Formats: sequence, structure tokens, C-alpha cells
Amino acid sequence: MKYLTIATTVAALAGASPGQAGAETISSSYSSTAPKACRMIGKPNEEDGSATRVCPGKYGLVVLINEGDLREVVSVGRNREAAAKEPAAQAWFSPFSSTGDTVEWRAADNKPFAIIQRWLIADNSEQDKRGGPVSRAMLAVTRLPPGAVCHIAYVDVAANPNANALARQAADEFARDFNCGKDSVKTIGQSGRSTALTKR
Repeated sequence: MKYLTIATTVAALAGASPGQAGAETISSSYSSTAPKACRMIGKPNEEDGSATRVCPGKYGLVVLINEGDLREVVSVGRNREAAAKEPAAQAWFSPFSSTGDTVEWRAADNKPFAIIQRWLIADNSEQDKRGGPVSRAMLAVTRLPPGAVCHIAYVDVAANPNANALARQAADEFARDFNCGKDSVKTIGQSGRSTALTKR
């Protein structure tokens, strides 16, 4: 997967498509992917702990989370089967990774076009107090149908005090025109350790 770094500001992002934001009402809503809010599919694998759960999303969509070998992938679709076929269902990172329990849905005039979710990426170059790898926080922006579901942008939380605003602007400006499999995933704002760890 190719990566494109964009050092920018919210104002610069907002100017990428003049007039687009002003012609529509963009809003955020939230859903949970906490295990208690989701439906487990089968039983966790006793050997590697792999598990699958389906979580209710917004706008008639569901969030599919597959965990295996201490790595998670997240996809979205009308149902579990549709979500499993999307590119996002294969978007894993080399380091161990996990996601936060909250999904932010971005919608224009009540039509969803992107989600934003916090990820924790394991950094083996530094250990925490328990002797495990330190976790680095990152926001991932994922485009939604119509069209394929895939990651479009990453924002390093530690390197960008306005990480949430940058992620929303990236979703608003890039998600709907992003071509999965052809366009490069963008690193928005200042790059940092978490976004560096996503590169394979």
C-alpha cells in the first residue's frame, strides 16, 4: 500500500474543495464497538484468541471487527458478509494493534460517507512498565459506500493536538472521491511514531 504524507492545517484542508462544505450539512454521530454492544460470531479461538464480532452502527450499517494474532481489522457494510468482502477487512498493520470502542460517523445531509476510529499501534522499540510494547495512538479515517470501504487517512494523535479536527476534515474532503486500491492513504498533519508504524 502506498502512503502520501500531507503536512497541512484544517484551513488548508477546508480549502481543498471550495464551496463543497458550504452546500451541505455535515454532522457526526457515534456508535460503540465495545464487546458488550456487539454480537460475537462463534467462540474465540483457544489457540490464538482470534474472534469476530458484529456491532450495530449507524444508518443501517454494521461494523465488523476481526481479531487474530493480537491484530484487529475493522470493516463496514450492510451486513457481516458485505463488510467481510471490503478492502478494509484486510487492512491489518504489521505491529500488534487494537481499536477504541467508539466509532465516529461522518454524514452529509444524513448520508454517511466515512468513519473515524482511534487505533493503538504497538511500538516494540519502547517498553511500558509491564515490559510490553508501548502503544501509540492514531486516528484512522475509513470511507463508506457507495463504493468500496477502505482506509483513506491516518492522523498521529501525539504529533497533532488537533487530531480529531484533522481527521474530520480529511473525511469531509477526501473520503467520497477516494479510489480504494488506486489512491494512496494519506498521513494528515504532522507525521509521528504511530503513522510511521503503519507503513509496511
